[in-house]
Amino acid sequence: MISVSLDQKLEGMGYPLDYHGKPGPLVIPAVIDGRIVYCSGAVPFDGDRLMCTGKVPSQTCLADAQRAAALCAANCLRNARAAVGALNRIERVLRVTGYVNSDPGFTEQHLVINGASQLLVDLFGPEKGIHARTAIGTANLPLGSSVEIEMILRLRE
Repeated sequence: MISVSLDQKLEGMGYPLDYHGKPGPLVIPAVIDGRIVYCSGAVPFDGDRLMCTGKVPSQTCLADAQRAAALCAANCLRNARAAVGALNRIERVLRVTGYVNSDPGFTEQHLVINGASQLLVDLFGPEKGIHARTAIGTANLPLGSSVEIEMILRLRE
């Protein structure tokens, strides 16, 4: 049986590894503390293009927001990979926090963030990809994004 690396698997899911966030003057995309990787919030950029903007569900439908959440999760993972060298160094997904740019009265943020959670389970498997999670509705997000995801990962020893 041929083993596929997590890097190859993420690329096969449609998320090229050459994209990752760039450090800013006050933040970096991922911080490593011992075996823990803290990934900064990532919005749904595909290269230089922000893929999903506006309020959910009036300006962005639930399905598009779920796809955007998956893209945000992939961006977090690509940022983590840039910091640690390879996704196979990640032992487990510990926590995901998802933010949804929500219309007043919208209460299905958890369904939007399922897009990110599903990508993580599909990539790492149910034992390593299942995680603690919070899904929050917000009035706005950076750049008008519909979704933002941050996560905490544990590295292998």
